[in-house]
Amino acid sequence: MSIPQYFSATYSEARQKFLKACEKRGLVVENNLNPNAKGREGEELYMDVARLGPEDASKVLFVSSGTHGGEGFCGSGIQVALLEQNYLESLPEDVAVVFIHAINPYGFSHVRRVNEDNIDLNRNFRDFSEPLPDNGAYQEVHDMIVPADWDGPAREAAEKAIEAYIQKNGMPKYQAAVSGGQYIKPNGIFYGGSKPAWSNETLRAVTAKHAGNAAHVALLDIHTGLGPYGYGELIYVGDLDGIDRAMEWYDGEVTSHETGTSSSAPVTGTMNKGITESVPNATNTCVAIEYGTLELMEVLNSLRADNWLYAYGDVDSELGQKIKKQVRDAFYCDADDWKEMVWKRGIETIEKAIKGLAKS
Repeated sequence: MSIPQYFSATYSEARQKFLKACEKRGLVVENNLNPNAKGREGEELYMDVARLGPEDASKVLFVSSGTHGGEGFCGSGIQVALLEQNYLESLPEDVAVVFIHAINPYGFSHVRRVNEDNIDLNRNFRDFSEPLPDNGAYQEVHDMIVPADWDGPAREAAEKAIEAYIQKNGMPKYQAAVSGGQYIKPNGIFYGGSKPAWSNETLRAVTAKHAGNAAHVALLDIHTGLGPYGYGELIYVGDLDGIDRAMEWYDGEVTSHETGTSSSAPVTGTMNKGITESVPNATNTCVAIEYGTLELMEVLNSLRADNWLYAYGDVDSELGQKIKKQVRDAFYCDADDWKEMVWKRGIETIEKAIKGLAKS
């Protein structure tokens, strides 16, 4: 079977391929049911977990997909291909690999970045007993980001306002204002929530179970939507004291928004916190791999459109279906060359992570 055939058109198809691949490898799969939502087809939604390697391994690599829902098409395809192609049959001694399939199954099924509560999970991993940040920059742009209509005068006025904002402040500031994360507008984009989401709590439990006694934990969280077509930028998301180690593991290709080298805006509350806080005594080396799809403004506008659709529109309308295709295209390039590119980069990166862990 060629690599593109391991990718799927729906969450349900992706899940069945993952379960089948795990069964063929003789892996036990833990099925974590999301009790709060159903899928687009009315299906049950699961965060599925499978493990390769010894149960008592002191070095554990987590390979995760679907933190941002619809980005799961890419991550699932890589996970399934790796299992089906019989990679990692012989792991280094004392190393285990844990696959987390669909951290955000609701978003995966409905082709949304967010979860069932409009929460961006990569803004949700924080201490909610502490005061939440007030993103004043987002407050400035919210009304233009989320207009009252998507095909009328409000949208037209919003586009003019955005253009003027970018001309005055520059694209980096606009990107940071929009995507940095906000906790003040529950109907807005990049909303971090007011309490830990189900995916947050479940991920922490999975991590504690599989790496509670580990000495070193590594993360490769698979994303799409930023950067050049098909290229996988390796973005360091762990404690900064480990960035030199990550640079060594990944041949100097690691970027960081903290150092201004990443295509990502600075963000807080990212899912690596759920990993590292669940195993506080372990060394951690956490990286997100970000695959490019479309131009940045196309990606941001697809998120705006999707946000508007669920706040004001009708998903089943002609406009609604047009928007859903726009969102899908922004986070999943359904093209063989793109799938081959993301797979090649993905397996190379996973192998480097395992090699780095083994030497640590």
